[in-house]
Amino acid sequence: MPKPKKRSSRVAGGRHKNVQAFSDDDSSIETMSHCSSFSDVASFVEDGAEVDEEAAHEDFEYKLKGLIDLTLDKSAKTRQTALEGLKTGLSSKILYDFILVRRMTITDSIERCLKKGKSEEQQVAAALACLLCSQLGAGIESEEVFRTVAPVLKSIVCDRSASMLARQACATYLGLCCFIATDDVEDLYATMECMENLFSKLYHSESGTDNCSALHIQALQSWALLLTICHTSEVKKKLDIHLQKLPHLLTCGDVNMRIAAGETMALLFELAREADAEFNYKDLESLACTLKSLATDCNKHRAKVDRRKQRSVFRDVLRAVETNVFLRSIFDLGPPLLLDAATIKAMRIPREERHMNNSAAFKARTKARSKLRDKRADVGDF
Repeated sequence: MPKPKKRSSRVAGGRHKNVQAFSDDDSSIETMSHCSSFSDVASFVEDGAEVDEEAAHEDFEYKLKGLIDLTLDKSAKTRQTALEGLKTGLSSKILYDFILVRRMTITDSIERCLKKGKSEEQQVAAALACLLCSQLGAGIESEEVFRTVAPVLKSIVCDRSASMLARQACATYLGLCCFIATDDVEDLYATMECMENLFSKLYHSESGTDNCSALHIQALQSWALLLTICHTSEVKKKLDIHLQKLPHLLTCGDVNMRIAAGETMALLFELAREADAEFNYKDLESLACTLKSLATDCNKHRAKVDRRKQRSVFRDVLRAVETNVFLRSIFDLGPPLLLDAATIKAMRIPREERHMNNSAAFKARTKARSKLRDKRADVGDF
């Protein structure tokens, strides 16, 4: 008779302690690891022999079941660790069949943790909600998940007394869940309105855009993502509202908001041209100048890393504007320049020549400054 398969007690690489079997008297946080063992459950080796993949998968699912049970624990720390373990597990492989039969249980746990938990627990629960929708894909099941967790996510996003990190995470994952799960335009527009109410406050803020936070940035990015799946008529409404106001955010002191606003402007222009072939933007020259200044920003009061990141993004944004056929026709720039890789490479100055030019310029500057210093010394002696 063949020997029955044994459940493995070790996981990927054997570098971490496995999550112990879960029982009523052994469910505290001290009894389980950080659940980092979900990285590659099918590839580990035990006693020099390759473990059967089916047994490894059964072991993997067994531990996930235990973690689902632990999301109901009274201890906030235990619940959070269980959520993190589930997040790691669902991020590592597709588990559609396993998730499908347990989706309501997991959804209820997520909803409870969002309502009952504090900042860190809410952040992980929101991320797990997004993973759950991703695992289920577009369909009735994921839409049911969305309709259960969306009201809670929205309430946290709008709750000024909630943790800013929790609000930021909920804004991010609410947008992603809506993008993945819902086909209902009312749910879509309601989610967009929630995001719109946040970042649009910066348009009329008394202190300008200095009150910008990561929450406003995430709200803008989630709103822009959802705008891509809106009906053309709704897109036109949003363009009428935001296209003239959004450039105000390009002056924000936060580099991440400037970048988010620039990318959103590029998206709005693209959607506007798709909706109306004769689209014409007011103050186009002013906007182009603003984008060009951001693409070449060298203000010393800004961090070098921020300037580098900003210039990289806005070079692409500006390039998208300048190579657009319609916009080039407005500025009488002629047809777009289509350069292949070989042409671009040929146009570049050789490295040695650049080095020689830089050395010559450095010597010239040094000589000019030396003469200026000599003149200052003469004046001082006089």
